[in-house]
Amino acid sequence: MNILVLNCGSSSIKYQLLNMGEEAALLAKGIVEKIGLTYGSFTYKPTGKDKVVIEQPIPDHSAGMDLILKALVHPEYGVLKSLNEINAVGHRVAHGGEYFAESVRVTEEAKAKIRALAEIAPLHNPANLKGIETMEQLLPGVPQVAVFDTSFHHTLPPKAYIYGIPYEYYEKYGIRRYGFHGTSHKFVAEKACRLLGWDIRDKKIITCHLGNGASITAIQGGKSIDTSMGFTPVAGLVMGTRAGDLDLGALLYICEKEGLDVNQANTLVNKQSGVQGISGVSSDFRELNTAADGGNKRAALALEVFVYNVKKYIGAYAAALNGVDLVIFTGGIGENDQPVREEVCKNMDYLGIKINAELNATIKGEDKIISTDDSRTKVMVITTDEELVIAMDTMRLAK
Repeated sequence: MNILVLNCGSSSIKYQLLNMGEEAALLAKGIVEKIGLTYGSFTYKPTGKDKVVIEQPIPDHSAGMDLILKALVHPEYGVLKSLNEINAVGHRVAHGGEYFAESVRVTEEAKAKIRALAEIAPLHNPANLKGIETMEQLLPGVPQVAVFDTSFHHTLPPKAYIYGIPYEYYEKYGIRRYGFHGTSHKFVAEKACRLLGWDIRDKKIITCHLGNGASITAIQGGKSIDTSMGFTPVAGLVMGTRAGDLDLGALLYICEKEGLDVNQANTLVNKQSGVQGISGVSSDFRELNTAADGGNKRAALALEVFVYNVKKYIGAYAAALNGVDLVIFTGGIGENDQPVREEVCKNMDYLGIKINAELNATIKGEDKIISTDDSRTKVMVITTDEELVIAMDTMRLAK
């Protein structure tokens, strides 16, 4: 069964085509970028063949998806003979609100709910919906499935998701903690338990999805009981360009002093803050590490703030779980940034965390235990694959 997985942003489309046989096989992947700008960029990498890069105007998502479909059946570098070989399409949808506790087949009712949730996810859901509607036109009759970032966190108890504001705002507008990166947190926790031969239902796990967007989740009995992101993905950890947890009084003060309107305030906390805002250098941790090694004190401070944030959340969630059996690092930083992992795990004796520093220094992008044999809490690096999760759910529901 061939599944096309799409992750549509406001000006981009990430995609993968997977053949879901006994084992999943990646047939092709790529990205469409700079949609709607003067010149767009289309990257296509078929497995076992050379990468194709095309730069041309890409006026809208329909044009971008048309490029994807034409590349998949191209006589020279295509991987399919016909578009009829695409059996289903899976879509990442950022926000499922309180509507969607699990992935669903796309129906008119589902689309209406995704559209309604655009009010609380204006940067993501409209683009996700655009991808769904475009595919309905380009591949009529092909089953489509929506997989939600928030679904895994539907098991949060009210004490974890209710904010300390008048309850009527939850009742009227659904303002509460939803959490994100759910597909990744669920995937790596289950994968780690399989590798360890554990029953996830018996374990207390803290998953650290660390990338440009970053979040931490407490998992008990295979279910999310708390997570660091909130009503939107800006909450929780200090991230690449997102502020994370911030005193709302400080934000109001800045808005008053700088004369910022709502849109400008949104840009401030989402795109100008985080480690980029602290360092003044970059949101890219590779560049931050280079700058810090070169003596840039603000870059070093940004890294220290990030590490300290991760430590605090691990400690908080160990308290919420009443102990922890396993800490997992995943995401671009979690899988590849050895110094961050080492610093996070330092001085965690109260949790019995001991990592093998020499082994940790060699691990990039592979599944591995990095704790010592006598560490009371296991620590692992686990590679995430959100596209595979989407493809698996799509196959299950399409059948």
